[in-house]
Amino acid sequence: MADEAPRRTWRTHPLIKRLVLIGIVAVGLWLWKATDVPERQLIYRLEGDDWGDVRAMDLQVLDEQEHIVKREERFFADGPPMEVSFKLDLPEGTFRTLLFLQVEGREKRDVIRGRLMVGEALAIVVPLRLPAPSR
Repeated sequence: MADEAPRRTWRTHPLIKRLVLIGIVAVGLWLWKATDVPERQLIYRLEGDDWGDVRAMDLQVLDEQEHIVKREERFFADGPPMEVSFKLDLPEGTFRTLLFLQVEGREKRDVIRGRLMVGEALAIVVPLRLPAPSR
């Protein structure tokens, strides 16, 4: 009597084992992406006529423990455009912002302090006026 090879069924097929592994990986990737912090856009809408002398902006976003979670600098040869945007990977919550401005003809940088309320929206628009020169 010759040894018979075991009969293959759909349950013993090697592809089934691979499909289960692929399914587990796919669910893991979906859960990882679902809990990922969305990329948001902070848009400063510059109001007023005095922005032409601004040569640099330094944005710092701080969390509740005063740790910097985002810092980005922008430089301008002829002043900034009327809207300046920054990309942020922030969860929902409240953050403190510091916007340092280097204005041509001023020795010290001006600072604009603010609170950033991050909700579900992916775009946060903040109207901004240039502070008066300090004496």
